[in-house]
Amino acid sequence: MMRILLLGKNGQVGWELQRALAPLGEVRALDRSNGGDLTDLAGIQQQILEYCPTVVVNAAAYTAVDQAESDKDTADLVNHKAVEVIAETCRSIDALFVHYSTDYVFSGEGDQPWAETDRVQPVNEYGRSKLKGEQVITVSGCRYLIFRTSWVYAAKGNNFAKTMLKLAASREELNIIHDQFGAPTGAELIADVTAQAIPSTLSDSSKSGVYHLVARGETTWCDYA
Repeated sequence: MMRILLLGKNGQVGWELQRALAPLGEVRALDRSNGGDLTDLAGIQQQILEYCPTVVVNAAAYTAVDQAESDKDTADLVNHKAVEVIAETCRSIDALFVHYSTDYVFSGEGDQPWAETDRVQPVNEYGRSKLKGEQVITVSGCRYLIFRTSWVYAAKGNNFAKTMLKLAASREELNIIHDQFGAPTGAELIADVTAQAIPSTLSDSSKSGVYHLVARGETTWCDYA
């Protein structure tokens, strides 16, 4: 039976992953309260070694984009150093590592959708920490799937859509920027694609790699609001 260790079970994507991964096998789902604290590097390594999973799915991350500018050490610890420990531990037990990244690894310039092969050039601390996480995975020697996604939304957790609904209930007018484009992507879609990708990657390691996982289409923050 496939054994899956899920980190970040109570986040937007993690919550949906609990449902989507269940048919694949045994799922041990962790968050900061029960052994899944990514700031505890030794603890994370111990959880992996003790459970010895077939797959580690990391849906935990430091996602406070603005706060990362003044708290870059914590962002780097969670998004880079902890990811390095997970990747190296996965390699040592031959587990597949599934990890989620972001469009913030790019510069944000241009008017075309980013391709996996485009040059990465993050412009803030959050993007830099996520890029370093990607890089330590790719050089670790483990089997991996890195899914870059964008503008994630879900019924659970905090996101732009829920913020707009909350503000709209108390204000007559909202001022939203109109010059940033992106693809709002549902956590349910991300989880379902992940569940489809894991078995095929386990059976064919050549499918390891970096993939862009976003919904079709685009909008601006203003139009989205």
